[in-house]
Amino acid sequence: MARFFIDRPIFAWVIALAILLCGFIALRALPIEQYPEVAPPSLAISVVYPGADAATLEQNVTQVIEQQLTGVEGFLYMASSSLSNGTASITLTFESGTDIDVAQTEVQNRLSTVEARLPEEVRRQGITVRQANPGFLLIVAVTSESGSLDSTDLGNVASNQLIDELRRVSGVGDVTLFGSAYAMRIWLDPEKLASYNLSPTAVVAAIREQNAQTAGGSIGALPLQKGQEITATITTESRFQTEDQFRSIILRTDRGGATVRLADVARVEIGAQSYATSTTLDGQPMAGMAVQLATGANALATAEGVKQRMDELGARLPQDVTWSIPYDTTPFVQISVEEVAKTLIEAMVLVFLVMFLFLQNWRATLIPTLVVPIALAGACFGLWLFGFSINVLSLFGMVLAIGILVDDAIVVIENVERIMREEGLNAPAATRKAMDQITGAIIGITLVLIAVFLPMAFFPGSTGGIYRQFSVTLAISIFFSAVLALSLTPALCATFLRSEDIQSHDGTENEQEPDYKDGLPGYLERLKYHSGHFFNRFNRWFGRMTDRYGRANTKILNRPMRGLVVFLALAGVTVLLFARLPGGFLPTEDQGYAITVVQTPTGSTQERLNEAIEPIEGFWSSLEEVEHVVVVRGFSFFGQGQNNATMFSPFKDWSERGDADSSAEALVGRAMGTFMSMDNATAFAIQPPAIQSLGQASGFTMKLQDRVGLGREKLVAARDQLLGMAMQSEILENIRPEDEPPAPQLHVAIDRVQARAMGLSMNDVNNALSINFGSAYANDFNREGRVLQVLVQADAPHRMTPEDVLSLRIPNAEGALVPFSSFTTAEWTAGPPSLARYNGYPAMTISGTAASGESSGAALKEMEQLATELPDGIGFEWTGISYEEKQAGGQIGLLLGLSVLIVFLVLAALYESWSVPFSVLLVVPMGMLGAVVFTMLRGLSADIYFNVGLITIIGLAAKNAILIVEFAIEEEAEGMTPLQAVTAAARLRLRPIIMTSLAFILGMVPLVISSGAGAASRIAVGTGVMGGMIAATAIGIFIIPLLYLMIRTRIGGRKPTPAGHLDGEKL
Repeated sequence: MARFFIDRPIFAWVIALAILLCGFIALRALPIEQYPEVAPPSLAISVVYPGADAATLEQNVTQVIEQQLTGVEGFLYMASSSLSNGTASITLTFESGTDIDVAQTEVQNRLSTVEARLPEEVRRQGITVRQANPGFLLIVAVTSESGSLDSTDLGNVASNQLIDELRRVSGVGDVTLFGSAYAMRIWLDPEKLASYNLSPTAVVAAIREQNAQTAGGSIGALPLQKGQEITATITTESRFQTEDQFRSIILRTDRGGATVRLADVARVEIGAQSYATSTTLDGQPMAGMAVQLATGANALATAEGVKQRMDELGARLPQDVTWSIPYDTTPFVQISVEEVAKTLIEAMVLVFLVMFLFLQNWRATLIPTLVVPIALAGACFGLWLFGFSINVLSLFGMVLAIGILVDDAIVVIENVERIMREEGLNAPAATRKAMDQITGAIIGITLVLIAVFLPMAFFPGSTGGIYRQFSVTLAISIFFSAVLALSLTPALCATFLRSEDIQSHDGTENEQEPDYKDGLPGYLERLKYHSGHFFNRFNRWFGRMTDRYGRANTKILNRPMRGLVVFLALAGVTVLLFARLPGGFLPTEDQGYAITVVQTPTGSTQERLNEAIEPIEGFWSSLEEVEHVVVVRGFSFFGQGQNNATMFSPFKDWSERGDADSSAEALVGRAMGTFMSMDNATAFAIQPPAIQSLGQASGFTMKLQDRVGLGREKLVAARDQLLGMAMQSEILENIRPEDEPPAPQLHVAIDRVQARAMGLSMNDVNNALSINFGSAYANDFNREGRVLQVLVQADAPHRMTPEDVLSLRIPNAEGALVPFSSFTTAEWTAGPPSLARYNGYPAMTISGTAASGESSGAALKEMEQLATELPDGIGFEWTGISYEEKQAGGQIGLLLGLSVLIVFLVLAALYESWSVPFSVLLVVPMGMLGAVVFTMLRGLSADIYFNVGLITIIGLAAKNAILIVEFAIEEEAEGMTPLQAVTAAARLRLRPIIMTSLAFILGMVPLVISSGAGAASRIAVGTGVMGGMIAATAIGIFIIPLLYLMIRTRIGGRKPTPAGHLDGEKL
């Protein structure tokens, strides 16, 4: 095949340009994102039960829904939370690869069958099911330029004009409004109600009766009376629109004409639908719209869509209202991708410098310079065909591929140059002879390298999704590299190379410096002379090193048992160090912001929360690295209510935070040091996880479960026991419970017999409590083209103390007023403000991080060890990113084993021998040794990037071994003994091995010394691979000949069949 392209170089160029064009078109079409959709898809179910406490909500709503959802196809795990503010959420997480649209349909069908069993108030509010990631992509802030509008006014603007529009943007899963739409608030005065012998239930009934839109029908409708000549629609009064209309609602009319209206017993105003949350931006009121990404959506495209839509909507906002995006997670995504792309270019430059150093011919160096970008373009085309994206992982795969891609071109060029130098053939003839010798070997080695990465593509789960990005990118790149090595590279060699440009490798000096011409030609001659002088010195030095290597290798081969003992010792060290290397999932990145969770004592009001927030907000505002501080009161990822708040603190650009003290980790550490001294609140500063769809914070998350019905008290005791042990561990830090402690509760005991004896129905009693102290949704009203809610509740002064409950008076069946104190008692108790469940069991959550210098894998192992000391019946499960880390940790052994097995089978088929593949694969532990040592020296862990590095090392170490073994087999076939053959092979293959290995190692340098956004991932990828390649090369050039000799002389077996010359060199 190569001869065809040597004779028809334009045809080779056409194929190469076609690949380049397809890659360019694919590159424009490929979506750009930080990570592909590797997190398992999930559904969030939300319900509202106004006025219900956590226990009531759990027993009557959450458990009923959970039981119905058990067994949904593809179900992975389920977490639920019931809050004392009357809201509950259930998150269903499915296996990776599940069609989330189909899953959502099944979930909604199951909910429809159980809806009739839920309380009426829950059914009235409705059940929502959304596909959305739990974290926030960005927050859109709506503020008042003059400061004249408060959070309620701004919330209504956001609700009326913006939030529905943003939900329609492609890629948006949901938009959470931190603020509220307007509502008609009916603030009841219980004393005035009692004075008129009215109950809250009567008020709600009157509102529903009079604020109603009815269908009046029409006159003259068919069938007609004879002679009817007109038909017309009957219209009636529509729903109310103004406060005055509600004030005029008639509650009662006496026979004498006296009328009691709503204004007589209540205060009516336009207020907020919910006062649960309020937000500020740098201390100023704002309404916040937190955009959540839809499952499988592209973050960059979605964020751009939101910004474009806000640009359009901004022109229609009221004059005093403006918008901004103070919190945005996408700059990290964009910059991370750009940094990896820059690293890719830097790696290519370093690789080509190494090639020029060894090839010493700009024409020869130009060939791989042209081939590598075309192969990468082919990789882009392959990614597009398989539905992948340009992301950090696929770009990492391309960086790793650069060092591999140049190998094929180097093997061809080096062999062509050797034949031209030794046999004096011209370029076309030398290329034909070279390709006849090495075509089979190139195909064989390509199969080996693809076989190394093949198992990674078939691993399931989130970890498999990450591995798949690397394996597909590398496999496609290697395939196109082989195609080009058999087509374009020989065509270029035959066209570009010239006999007079071939540099001698014996280091012979030019006799004297020539006289130079004037101008540019003279400058070029001078440059050529001095570069030749430099290359001659380099060649002499390399020749001396080759002689020393040959002598050292001869000594080792003459005493193979000593060398074998050293090899076994190094292999033992590798196993020992590998076992001690801490595990991990993905490194924590500086993503450009921090999240602070603030929690005051349970039961405390927002007034006390504001006192605690003030110094925390002041701390972040005082840091020059912080751009904005967004405070959301009443909400956090770990609880809701007046005592909870979350702060988002986006930092300045990474280029402005070059110092280590300005990194996110350092700033969070400083914040924790400050917040730990607070005595009026608990505050935690946290960094986001590497993959935000796998949780809200970095570190681990453990779910403790009561699996045998021990009760909440024993579950709390077990949690406290585990917390105490964890806080004493030196491996763990920032240990915190995510469940709030018991909150004050007022238990109202109703004597039903006494209430019935006084002529009261339990319905009236319960409604009086829920309407006055909770909130009753009456119906809707129209305002400014929007349908808004009408809410009834006691006015603030009448629902502050237990006495307000006991002093309530409601009329009985005879119209007499009966005080609550006559049939109820009230006492203070304590109860959980929220109740969590996990996979159907009552659960509590413990979170934390690994201590400085420890890995996340070590932290998980420590927590599991401590959990073994808990009482029987208390179990635990990991969730979120910790769950994925545990899944990944159990796969590396199988992954390595499969890769080695497949490579072994390919090599056995290639050489028609069961023994020779061992001499190739046994060098792999030396590469692993280097990877482990380098990783340990930098304090890194055996995370997913490390695992990818190990797989890459298997392929690269095997390729180095093949360069020696293949030549040794050829020499044996020509009559040499195994010792003579392997000695000659090791010496003659040293230069291409060093050249290809050094090219790959220098290609990793930009990764190893990375800084800025996404640096942790780049360092994790580069460190292990560089260390592994250094060790596999430095140790392998001595170990490979030894292993081949031992296997051929001690094990013997069938004589191997050569796959074809790699470069056709002769002794």
